[in-house]
Amino acid sequence: MAGLMENENGNISIDTEVIAQYAGHAALDCFGIVGMASLSMKDGLAKLLKGSNVSRGVNVVIDDSGLNINFHIIVAYGVNIKTVVDNLVNTVKYQVEDYTTMKVNAINVYVEGVRVID
Repeated sequence: MAGLMENENGNISIDTEVIAQYAGHAALDCFGIVGMASLSMKDGLAKLLKGSNVSRGVNVVIDDSGLNINFHIIVAYGVNIKTVVDNLVNTVKYQVEDYTTMKVNAINVYVEGVRVID
């Protein structure tokens, strides 16, 4: 599903994959985030995603009232998880609303693992 907007020049359609990619890269810029996680249905383990695969750890749903974004993340060992998640939510909400001009209703964050950074 795509987000549809109208302006004086016509209609604008933004695909959810584009929003997921943008939100994923915005999240990776936050301190304490090691990467996005993809859950393996076969064994239930979280796999670290980086680069062009970050959108697989982000799920975007568009409804009439705006965007709902779900993140599956892996955080760095030794950081305060609540602080990292609060920073992620505030940063992504601001950047996605600025980028798309669509309202972000909810951002849900699922911490799938902790990794030691080199």
